[in-house]
Order: sequence, then C-alpha cells, then structure tokens
Amino acid sequence: MSKLTFTPAVPTLTYERVVQQIEEAILSKEIKPGQHLPSERELMTQFSVSRPTVREALRVLQSQGLIASKPGGRSGPVVLPVSTDHLGKSFANLTRISSLSLDELVQFRIVLESSACQLAAVMHNDEQLAAMRDAIERMEVESSTGSDSFNRADLDFHTAVWEASHNSILRICGEAVAGAILQVMNDQMSHADNEKREMKKVVSLDRAIFDAIEAGNPVAAGDAAKTAISSYFHKSLDEQGLLGVQALTASCA
Repeated sequence: MSKLTFTPAVPTLTYERVVQQIEEAILSKEIKPGQHLPSERELMTQFSVSRPTVREALRVLQSQGLIASKPGGRSGPVVLPVSTDHLGKSFANLTRISSLSLDELVQFRIVLESSACQLAAVMHNDEQLAAMRDAIERMEVESSTGSDSFNRADLDFHTAVWEASHNSILRICGEAVAGAILQVMNDQMSHADNEKREMKKVVSLDRAIFDAIEAGNPVAAGDAAKTAISSYFHKSLDEQGLLGVQALTASCA
C-alpha cells in the first residue's frame, strides 16, 4: 500500500462558524427577509463568543448582501431579500482573475450566449423583441458613420437578448464574461484596418441572431450566436483555444 500524504488540519475560525449558522438560517428562510437578527449582546450569548467575533461575522454577512445594519438601532441587523446582484459581482470577480485565459472565457461565452439565444427565441415578449430591433437599427446607422455609439447599441442588443432568455443565472454569468473580455473587443475594433467594415460585420452577425429569435427558431438562434462569437474572436485565440471553439461550434458547420 502506497504511503498517503495528508496536509495539516486547519481549524475553522470562530467567526466563520457563526457566519455559517446565520447564513443557513437565512437561506433556509428560518429567518425571513425583513426580520431582525438578535442584538450583538444576544448573539454573543447564544454563540458563546466575544463581541469582536460577532462583529466580524456580521461584517461578512453584510458584505454578502444578506443583512443590513442600521447604526444606532437597538435591534439587530435586518435580513435582506436574497438577491442575484451579489452572485453577479462574485462571478464578475471570478472572470477577472489572472488564471482564466481568453480562450476559456470565449469558450464559456459561446456556451452561455448560445443557450440564452435559444431560450430568447421561444421566451421573448414583444417589448424585448422591440428593444433588440431598435438596437440593431441603431447599430446599422452608427456603422455607417463609425460613431462611438456603436458599441453602446451593440451592448443594448445583447442585454435585450439576455433579458429575453428569462434566465437570471444565464444573464448574470453572461454579462460578467462579456465584461471580462470587453477590453479585447474594444482593442480589436479600434485596431481594425477598416473600422466601418468591422462594424458592418458585427451588425450582420447580430442581425442573424435577431432574425432567428424573431422567427422563433431556437436552433438557428443558438447556431447564429456560436458563429458570431467564434468569428469575432477567431484571430485572438491560440491553437488550443481554437480547437475548443471548433468543438463547441461543430453543429454550425
């Protein structure tokens, strides 16, 4: 039998155990939004910990968006409704860490955006479709002038698609990934040999997505999204990244 190698056991910090218990009570709705936690003194007694430990635990819970403290209030912090906003911030931070390559981000965006477009094709409402159409029309106008407003219109189009998917997790993750590679997109556009021609190419790719969504064709919408992303970032990926993209877009061939 080979010798096993273990690492030293690290004890959990006391404030972390307090956070875990309160977090579980909030997420399980044992404590409902709008209710107050016990006061600091009561929490010290219940958990048998010091005031600094309680305060550190409350600071962590507040940073997670689970509670809000009111200075001077006699009762404990109020419990907030669980929001996807903090999930979005956490994911956005994850996409910006240096260990994630552009290849990985582009591949993940293909997965996310093609799925969102498929859902949008069957889930959109008239208002969301109108927002997409308006953005595409603005892009067409701006592409003729080379205006800086083009990127704003492009962003509005994709935001409308995410909204039309009616899937908040897809939207949060997709917007975070798009934000993480935004600088690459801006650099590619600004250094294009013919910026207007590059803009018109983007309009054509986005128009294909819109037409498929408007037609209620989820397969065509997903394929159009894959084609758009792989086409746009093709020159920015290394050999390994391109292999991954080819695997994800094989159904579009």
